[in-house]
Amino acid sequence: MRDIMGMMGKVKEMQAKMEQMQAEIAELSVEGKSGGGLVTVTVTGKGEMKGLKIDPSLFKEDDVEILEDLIVAAHKDAKDKADAVAAEKTKALTAGLPIPPGFKMPF
Repeated sequence: MRDIMGMMGKVKEMQAKMEQMQAEIAELSVEGKSGGGLVTVTVTGKGEMKGLKIDPSLFKEDDVEILEDLIVAAHKDAKDKADAVAAEKTKALTAGLPIPPGFKMPF
C-alpha cells in the first residue's frame, strides 16, 4: 500500500511539471526561414503564426506563387522547430518512465 501512495505522489508531481512545461511551450517563440532568409515566419510553441517578414526584393508581380510557397515553407520550418523543442522538453520530463514508443505527450 505504501508503494501506491508513493506512486500517486509521483503522478501528482509529474502532472504539475507537465502543466508547467505546457505553459513554457505555449510561450515559446520560434523563427523559421525559407528562400535563404527571404521569408521569415515566427510561431508559438503551439504552431500559431505570430509574425511574418518578407524581403522587399520578392515583391514582383511574377513571383507571387514563389512567395506563397516560401511562406508555407517558412511556416513549416518554424513549426517543426517548435515541435522539436516541445518533444525535447517532454522527453526530459518523462525520462525513466515506461512510456510506449510513439506515445504522444502532452495529451
